[in-house]
Order: sequence, then structure tokens, then C-alpha cells
Amino acid sequence: MSLTRLPRDVHPVAWWVWALGLATAASFTTNPLVLLTIAGVACVVVMARRSAQPWADAFRVYVIVAIVIVVMRVLFRVLLGGGVDGGLVLLSLPEVPLPSWVLGLHLLGPVTRESVLAGLYDGLRLGTIVICIGAANALANPKRLLRSVPAALHEVGTALVVAVTMLPQLVESARRVRAAQALRAGENGRGGRLRRYLVPVLEDALERSLRLAAGMDTRGYGRSGGATPAERRLTGGLMLVGLCGVAVGVYALLDHTAPRVLATPTLILGVVASVAGLSLAGRRVGRTFYRPDPWEWAEVGVMLSGIATAVVAWWVAGHQLVVAYPDLVSIPQVTLIALAGSLLGLLAIAAAPEPRVVAA
Repeated sequence: MSLTRLPRDVHPVAWWVWALGLATAASFTTNPLVLLTIAGVACVVVMARRSAQPWADAFRVYVIVAIVIVVMRVLFRVLLGGGVDGGLVLLSLPEVPLPSWVLGLHLLGPVTRESVLAGLYDGLRLGTIVICIGAANALANPKRLLRSVPAALHEVGTALVVAVTMLPQLVESARRVRAAQALRAGENGRGGRLRRYLVPVLEDALERSLRLAAGMDTRGYGRSGGATPAERRLTGGLMLVGLCGVAVGVYALLDHTAPRVLATPTLILGVVASVAGLSLAGRRVGRTFYRPDPWEWAEVGVMLSGIATAVVAWWVAGHQLVVAYPDLVSIPQVTLIALAGSLLGLLAIAAAPEPRVVAA
């Protein structure tokens, strides 16, 4: 294999598996040091491997949303009762009494160190997950992702792609409208600028989404052939069995008091039945591919880096509880395994080639 690789776009499924691996790792811990490391890894990979396409510019919006989530989580802790019995009081605010039917909630009151840290840790975990999902949206081509959706899920795939592309389209529309408004004279008031800016942005983003849906419909996306009543009953039965199996299996895995026979065996049975049902339903949908996306060793490396991060975080959560879930009265600790596991996501930079259109 040559050391110099030609620029190309990595398969979008590989980027999504990598991002979901990082998000899974973030869900296994509340340690702020580990969470900041995972968020930093996602940011570094996006900066190194993003392209100049419109959806790549939407990543900064996800970062802003993550910061807002952290701030709002702490503010809600303060507003909805930030006091914890026995905690170190940082600020004493006048408490607003509420009726008894609100189940003990109260407004304001004493703000303790433990409550603020609890809100900060929870907000960091949710914000890191948002950043990981934003990294997937910035790195993966959403239109190419549509081609990877199973044929039986064409309707869900259409809605998913339109929803995923909405935020990048808003960012691109905002940039175009801002450049156009800078060349025109108009109202200088805040309300006037908002009308001149907001309405064209929303209209342009909606129009582009409708053009995407119309283009897919014109090309016959999701057009299905006929099926016999027996095939429809078999497909529906498999999907129903698969859905029930997955639901019961996941519940049994989360509830340790449930019989173990309802856990992994039922979950495996549900997954197998669902895959079989999707395969049978997909035979009725005829799709052709022009230049199908390749799946090479680069995609495998990107995917494995995210999976490895999630596996290490899962191990740390089960064997190093003090590191995964630090208490609120001491400085969070981090071990070499937890830190190295979070940094495994950086291997995606080495595995993935440069994008075809490099960001400026």
C-alpha cells in the first residue's frame, strides 16, 4: 500500500460509527477531564479532516449549542433549588415557596458547591454528546449517507437526510444572505435588520430542502414493486417479532432482576428477525447506484478508532468507578487507561485520507 493517498471522501457510515463511539464513551462517564478530552478529540478530527462543503461549517453551531447546554444546566440547578443537605453553601439566595404538590421543588434558595458541580458534570456530558454528533454531521456527506440507508427504510431515510441537512443549509443560507445584505442599503434598526435577515434565511433553507425532496422523488427514490399478500404478512410478522424482541431484550439488560433468558437471547432474536424483515422488505425496492461509495481500510480504521474509544470507556465505567463517576467533594481523578482510551479517537486522522475538497 502506498504511503501517499489520493484525497477522497471517507464513507459517511464510517464517520457516523466513529462519532457514535465517542458519544457512547461520553455517556459512560461524568468525569469532566475525560469529557473535555473527548470533546477536544472530536474538534481536532473535524479541523483536520473536514472539507469545504456547507455542512462542515455547521460544526461551530453545535459547539455553541453544547456551551449553551452546559450554562443552562448549571442555571437550572441554581433556579430550581441548588441546595443539597450538608453541602458547602456558595451563595445564599432568597427562597421562593411553592405549593406542596410540586413534590419538593423550590425556586432559588442556598446554592451549594455540590449542586453546581453536579449540574456542570451533567451538562458537560450532554454537551460532549452534542459535539460528537456535530462532528459526524460536519465530516459525513448527508446526501451520500442516504445511499447507505437500507432500501426498506427509504421513507425514514428521506426524512432523516432532510432533517440532518437542515442545520447546514441554514448556515449556508445565513452566509449567503449576510453577503447579499451587505451590498444593499436598508433599515438600520434592530427589528429591521432582523426582518431583512431572518426571513430570507428561513425561506432559502426551506426552499433548498424542498428541492432536495423533489429531486429524490424525481429520480424514483424509494419506488417499490408489488408484493404478494403472503410476503407482506411475513415481512410484517418478522418486523413485529423483531421490535418486541429488541424492546424486551433491552429492558432485561437494564433490569438486573429480570430473568437472564429474556436478556441477551431475546435481544439477539429480535435483531435477527428485524434484519430478516428489512431484507425481505428491501427486495421490493429497486435501487441503482452510480459510483457506489468504496469501503476500504481507511473506513475500517476510522470505525475501529471510535469503537475502541467506546469499549475502553465501558471498561473504565465497570472497573474504575471513581474515575468514571467522580464524587462532588474532591478533585476528579483520571488514569492513563481512561485518558488513552479517550485519545484513541485521534487515530481517525491517521486512518482517513484528506478530503477531496480541503477547507481553507
